Amino acid sequence: MKCSIVRTALLAVLALMGASAFAQNLAPNQTLGYGASQLLQFTYTQNFDCIDQPFDDLNYNGIVAAKDPGELQTPICTVGINPSINPPGQVGNPYITTEPIYVLVPMFSVNNDQNPNDAISCDDVVTGTLCGPALGTELITLFGAVPEAFKATPLVYTQCPEPGSAPGTCTMHASRLDLGPALAELGYIPHPTSNVFLPTPNHSHILINQDINLPAIWWQVIPVLITNQSDWPTQDGSSGITSQSALLAAKKAGTAIFAPSNFFLFFSSNAVNGHAMHMN
Repeated sequence: MKCSIVRTALLAVLALMGASAFAQNLAPNQTLGYGASQLLQFTYTQNFDCIDQPFDDLNYNGIVAAKDPGELQTPICTVGINPSINPPGQVGNPYITTEPIYVLVPMFSVNNDQNPNDAISCDDVVTGTLCGPALGTELITLFGAVPEAFKATPLVYTQCPEPGSAPGTCTMHASRLDLGPALAELGYIPHPTSNVFLPTPNHSHILINQDINLPAIWWQVIPVLITNQSDWPTQDGSSGITSQSALLAAKKAGTAIFAPSNFFLFFSSNAVNGHAMHMN
């Protein structure tokens, strides 16, 4: 019994050391992910795309995009809407036409953080983005604390920002999201009449089982708000959501809230040999 406990602990330490070392060796255009209880490596080969269709009005100025050149000059990546086309031009619901990347967002606070200064700062953010103490204050008002998702220094491990990168960023991602429609759908705010831009949250990634080894393709970002800390995946994947089945179980339990988005990423995925997780 004692030997079994020691062996399990040793395997966990070795897995964590291996995952940490691997993360430090990522190329500038790579991040990590999880899938089928394995560690994955994503390689991004072009920039993101946020779909703005001709009859959308994503900047709420009463003019459809087809008649509003200004709407198209800055990407408006919106959580809570689902376009009817994907970046290659394939028409149809992206839930059907496009593979999903589930972006796990830690919407819990480990320490019931009441300090608005802990939120992602305004350093180098796009003008018009809610950030710094103003962001922290708003988050405390809405959620009762500053979630790990929007802390400059989160108290849980996340795969984005990737090692050495600034809060609110991730390679080849948008650096801010319009969360207005999603917050309204969840009942936190009235229906928005203007964009509610927040920095891209700290997050990790999940792919469905059959997608863990694929060449570079377009993926639709499906944000998933994780409300229970015990669901959050550790760096070595020894606990938390690292598989499709675990993600669906959390959804069924009501601790994983899914939302569509008009946000797409272009990358390849490969399982990292020797990094199967949830070891016994």
